[in-house]
Amino acid sequence: MSDGAAPRVSAARIVAGVLAGHSLSDLVLRGLDGLPPRDRGLAQELAYGTVRWHPRLNAILKQLLSRPLKAREREVEALLLVGLYQLLILEMPPHAAVGETVAAVGALKKEWARGLTNAVLRRAGREHQALLEKVDGDESAATAHPAWLLQRLQADWPQQWPAVVEANNARPPMTLRVNGQKTTREAYLEALQKADIGATATEFAPCGIRLEQPVGVDRLPGFEAGSASVQDEAAQLAAALVAPAAGERILDACAAPGGKTGHLLELVPEARVVALDRDAARLQRVRENLSRLGLSAEVAAGDAGAPDAWWDGQPFDRILLDAPCSGTGVIRRHPDIKLLRRPSDIDALVQEQRRLLEALWPLLSPGGMLVYSTCSLLRDENDRQLAAFLASRDDAVEEPISAAWGRAAAVGRQILPGENGMDGFYYARLSKTMK
Repeated sequence: MSDGAAPRVSAARIVAGVLAGHSLSDLVLRGLDGLPPRDRGLAQELAYGTVRWHPRLNAILKQLLSRPLKAREREVEALLLVGLYQLLILEMPPHAAVGETVAAVGALKKEWARGLTNAVLRRAGREHQALLEKVDGDESAATAHPAWLLQRLQADWPQQWPAVVEANNARPPMTLRVNGQKTTREAYLEALQKADIGATATEFAPCGIRLEQPVGVDRLPGFEAGSASVQDEAAQLAAALVAPAAGERILDACAAPGGKTGHLLELVPEARVVALDRDAARLQRVRENLSRLGLSAEVAAGDAGAPDAWWDGQPFDRILLDAPCSGTGVIRRHPDIKLLRRPSDIDALVQEQRRLLEALWPLLSPGGMLVYSTCSLLRDENDRQLAAFLASRDDAVEEPISAAWGRAAAVGRQILPGENGMDGFYYARLSKTMK
């Protein structure tokens, strides 16, 4: 196998795994292990890019095949998509994109597909413009979004949806959160400059830094010592909205992998934080992150929607509910959402969010505050969800968020992906009346 074929083989296997219904980020973690460092960046770019543009690339592939490939040939299908991504999106020179992709066929032990791969990719190179123009007649293929999601975005964001889909198809920035218990943002910017890593301070998150180019965490000064964490600016806004104070009892429901837990404690180490998640395995990530940051919290396994199994009866002064959601605001980071999410998932998620709200509200002390957040763009999961909850409770009132970021919703504030460089996030604050 040629050197150039290796990253294409890895990318094809990762894409095939996504087509089979598996998580892209999990597949990438495992799929890059055997590659030399020089090949990992290309393999990751090919895997993420192919999944990101799959609805468009798949529409083109259908034009180029005389008949669909059988399900057992998923790796061949994935390799063809990887080849099309190189030719049509990255616009690589054909001798590299075609030659190395054809060479990858042998490593997949699919010798029968060598001629097919060569013919499909060479035709794609010749008919590049005509193929793109033809698929642009279909809105789903043109925008690289599944039709059902496109319709939901158009309904919820009739003016903004073109900018949303464009942001979803862009590569995301790498953003850091500086640990104020270890250093300052200014000092860390200087450390990055000395390490020859270009970076600027974020606009709204006071501890945030956005890198000019992503780098491995091993290059980040003091990362293992807890000086910084990787977290998008929009996600960094959560802790300030919770506004923790020393001695307060705070619940971070659905806490894994622990980014927001760590941020709460970086702001106020004296807060009594309970980090809860129903996935005991993922809670290990919370413990590891807290250990790296030099912070401590009570880490508990349990279903936030069934507190009788884990709650000790002591009310919380603050609750952060980072609710399970469709993830439609972070598609640029998790493009497999386009392939894996289904329309039926949304109703189930809305019901789960309501279940969690109903179960956690009694745990909040009178005068306390609950912050609800999602990384969704769908109003059924966000302001409509909160409006319905407020209408059902006479002891819940909205605490309006006055901020320069995002836009006011019927309840709370919404950030759309790409706005000020941030991911798509929704936030609302509810306080409990003193009855």
